[in-house]
Amino acid sequence: VQLVESGGGLVQPGGSLKLSCAASGFTFSRYPMSWYRQAPGKERELVAKITSVGGITNYGDSVKGRFTISRDNAKNTVYLQMNNLKPEDTAVYYCNTPGAWGQGTQVTVSS
Repeated sequence: VQLVESGGGLVQPGGSLKLSCAASGFTFSRYPMSWYRQAPGKERELVAKITSVGGITNYGDSVKGRFTISRDNAKNTVYLQMNNLKPEDTAVYYCNTPGAWGQGTQVTVSS
């Protein structure tokens, strides 16, 4: 199982970024996918999750209305569209499926 995140970077407050996670080594369409994040000195927290069937989503309270998780089963990829970014969104963002984690991608929100 391999999960490879991309799309992180430095963005100003109010800006947008779109993260991608390319999955391989398992039947992607059969598994839920999630994004987590971990800021310095804080515990890793759930950002968003999408089910394997029906694409049902749920979000952490701090990102509701600003972030959108989606998946493309044909491309074995899950996305996280992040809008209206705030400095408190600064963290390493990780892609997750049961039993596996990506290496993470840094998102920094700063002016």
